[in-house]
Amino acid sequence: MMKPEVYLITRNAWKLNAARSAFSKFGIELKQTTEEYHEIQADSSIEVARHTAVEAVKELGAPVVREDHSLFIKALGGFPGPYGNYFERKIPAELLLRMMSGSEDRSAYMELGAALALPTGELFDFVYRIPLKISESVRGSIGNWHRILMLKDDDETFAETTEESRIDVWSKNYEGIAKKMLELSGKNV
Repeated sequence: MMKPEVYLITRNAWKLNAARSAFSKFGIELKQTTEEYHEIQADSSIEVARHTAVEAVKELGAPVVREDHSLFIKALGGFPGPYGNYFERKIPAELLLRMMSGSEDRSAYMELGAALALPTGELFDFVYRIPLKISESVRGSIGNWHRILMLKDDDETFAETTEESRIDVWSKNYEGIAKKMLELSGKNV
């Protein structure tokens, strides 16, 4: 019997590691595609993920997953939302902290929107929110905003820890997708 397989559209090593961690638990073969697909601008991560997954499944003819991340900072009215990648490249962590000066509310969340597109035309959405907070100062040496973002109940920024230490947090959508794939194939989860 063949193992179920799914393509993940990403060039992001962290997303690939999280997906591998999840899909391997369920005996699903993960294949990566780094093909460039048009990424739309939208108000939510799931809209971006859906668009790309639907485009890719037509070309690949196999199940496709695309996950997109958005960052919402409460003190900044939800900024930057799904435009986080762009603004992280433009705004240094130090400047973002200055933008938040005077605000006692350090809460934020990361929205992970993943879409599973099947060759049958079926499309399934998976959305997971990770509660975060913004540190009072820049800490660590890896990345830009990674030096000020931390899980809500942690005391270390992402730059002060390893991605592997929190793989269970970042792989939630992929686990949900794996369970859905097995359910659709008639296998017990």
